[in-house]
Amino acid sequence: MMLKNAPYKFTEFDSMNIQYGNRDSLINKYDSKTGDYQYLNNRDSLVKKHVHLNQKDLLYLHRKAADLGFWDFPANEIGDSLRNGAKPLRYIIEFKYKRKNKRVVFDANFDGDPRLVDANQNLIKEITQVIETEEANQKK
Repeated sequence: MMLKNAPYKFTEFDSMNIQYGNRDSLINKYDSKTGDYQYLNNRDSLVKKHVHLNQKDLLYLHRKAADLGFWDFPANEIGDSLRNGAKPLRYIIEFKYKRKNKRVVFDANFDGDPRLVDANQNLIKEITQVIETEEANQKK
């Protein structure tokens, strides 16, 4: 019932993308519209691939975003530029629809409501797991 009245409907879904990395270089990226996926591997080499998410995967991510309250997240959840001498990771998550878009900038050291931080972290985890699972499936 709640999904029917949601401001963002899957029937109007266009694409989803995520970018993350240091603030000055968000080198890790995925765009569901093009399937372009790039990331730094554990040897600091840039890997570029084409990973296509199917409708089932995108619907799952749309519903997960709705369950976690993504549509109500503030657009800017920015933390301090340095914490303990290290630069925190920055994430930019965007869901695009025919008539609306929702974009959230989230820093790993954001010092807001712990429930909001947890919801952001859970959504990031879900998105990355779906992409990595599909990437592994495409290798087979």
